[in-house]
Amino acid sequence: MKNQEISILNIPFYNTTQADFVEELYEAALNEERLFVVTANPEIVMHARTDKEFEAILRQADYIVPDGIGIIMASEKLGEPLAERVTGYDTMIGLLDKPLRCYFLGAKPEVSQAVEEKVKEKYPQTVVSGVHHGYFDALESEKIAEDIIKKQPDIIFVALGSPAQEKWILSQIANFKKGIFIGVGGSFDVLTDNVKRAPKIWVKLRLEWVYRLLSNPSRWKRFLAIPQFMLVVRKESKRLKKGE
Repeated sequence: MKNQEISILNIPFYNTTQADFVEELYEAALNEERLFVVTANPEIVMHARTDKEFEAILRQADYIVPDGIGIIMASEKLGEPLAERVTGYDTMIGLLDKPLRCYFLGAKPEVSQAVEEKVKEKYPQTVVSGVHHGYFDALESEKIAEDIIKKQPDIIFVALGSPAQEKWILSQIANFKKGIFIGVGGSFDVLTDNVKRAPKIWVKLRLEWVYRLLSNPSRWKRFLAIPQFMLVVRKESKRLKKGE
């Protein structure tokens, strides 16, 4: 990594801007590099604290970027502020604006099918080299990887949710000579208009997670990670101020 890394609860985050990161990945794709990108939110960081195997997977990523305002707030609290959020969705959209070959892996079958149509409609400069839904077993996983290798995309967007997407990428990436692998969570649902992003005012007020909770209350347990994360950050901040 060329820029500074900032550690948040032992997870090294790449300190860059959204626009710069897209351009950096675009250049890497043109150079036929092979990279593993993690877009991490507080939930992912909290999972890594209790699952050392998952933490080890994260540490093998080439880039970990702050997808989630909680990560930005934590960096400010800890005295080393990150430049801004670098989200999986915005990174995906930024790369779709480039003339690249992209493969889309993940989401429900009906969403996966809609991805190709939406990309061809909105991003005609992008070549859709392949699409596959996220419901597959171990045997199918190997066949999917073989298909991706054969089609040689520049970018592989993996929307399996965390930690499944990070585990899948690490299990397969060594078999590839090139390809930018990016975990993008639920981004395919947003891309196909099945899920709405928070209005800009909610994002500006740093309340996007509240909007998401109100929009999908059945997933409330997932959002518990955010206040838990901030509590741990607060304790870490106090420890650092005491010089422990």
